[in-house]
Amino acid sequence: MPTRFGEKRPWWRLREPGIRGHQAAAGWLFLAPVIVILGVFLLLPIAAAAWVSFSDWNGNGSPLGANAHFVGLENYRHLLTEPGLDQNNFGTSLRNNVYYVLLVVPVQTAVALFLAVLVNRRLRGVGFFRTAFYFPSVTSSVAITVLFLFLFDPHGVINKLLSYLGATGPAWFFDPRGLFHVILGQFGVDQAPASLANGFFLGVSYWDWLAGPSIAMCVFILMAVFTTSGTFMLLFLAALQSIDDSVNEAAELDGANEWRKFRHVTVPMIRPMLFTVVTLGLIGTWQIFDQIYVGTKGSPLNTTLTPAFLSFNASFNQNNWGVGAAIAFILFGIIVFFTLLTRLLTRNPDRVPRRRRFGPTTAIGDPDASRVAGRAQ
Repeated sequence: MPTRFGEKRPWWRLREPGIRGHQAAAGWLFLAPVIVILGVFLLLPIAAAAWVSFSDWNGNGSPLGANAHFVGLENYRHLLTEPGLDQNNFGTSLRNNVYYVLLVVPVQTAVALFLAVLVNRRLRGVGFFRTAFYFPSVTSSVAITVLFLFLFDPHGVINKLLSYLGATGPAWFFDPRGLFHVILGQFGVDQAPASLANGFFLGVSYWDWLAGPSIAMCVFILMAVFTTSGTFMLLFLAALQSIDDSVNEAAELDGANEWRKFRHVTVPMIRPMLFTVVTLGLIGTWQIFDQIYVGTKGSPLNTTLTPAFLSFNASFNQNNWGVGAAIAFILFGIIVFFTLLTRLLTRNPDRVPRRRRFGPTTAIGDPDASRVAGRAQ
């Protein structure tokens, strides 16, 4: 292509860069190290783990070598459809984790929001309380677990305090009974109905699915609420402080009391942060591992077994890496499902669908034009 001086422009300079022509190249250049690091240390390991979940690799040699053979969905079928010990352990771990999620996520979210509202007020010494509420979150989870093992020992501090009240505390970390079964036992229901005892899902009877969290798992539930509420409190506090005072003042002028302001003004305005907190809570509770590893290793009678610990045990202790990887990907699918469900439940109901945002507009009060616009959409 000739230039204005009659010279031919090289093919690699056929297009002159605009005012921002080199910014895209510079941006990709700065992003390149992060992209490489994520690719090498995140995407490639995920791809390798996916391959292992479809193989019979036993941990010897490379998973891409001759020691690993493609078995398709066999590892998944083994866990989900083949009756046996592995399916029973997997179903038991899911049951335990379901109760852990159902009890931890709502409670820690409510406690965190309550603490955030409490310390958001202009009170004397509020800085001390903010620090005190957040302090358990920065402490090592292993240290917190060891502390709770000491507190909830059968001869520990908690049972000693209960004895002063005339109550006898249970053997917390050694009691496999489900909490709901214990409550039903107080009303004389000790035997499972035939319909619940003979029905099974993932190798676990319906009666055991309805057992509730074990006494030992209840300790981990208390531990989770104690250690994570402070972190989520800070997230809620940042969201509360972003609300303009004029919004609350307008609500007060309209005659709204504190509860109505909280329900109809505060909660809708912190909805994005609510989604964030619930999502982080779901991810953390479905991935619980270190507390189980340090505390009980799944005992007593697998009532504190979780999918994350079961995946670790199948891979590192039983050398059944295919099954361990399959458990990890099933857990990943569960987390994605609940994240999408949380997004659906916490989205703004007044949000305009994307396909209708730029539709034709009409004058207010013109019914004929509204019908035309409706047909056009």
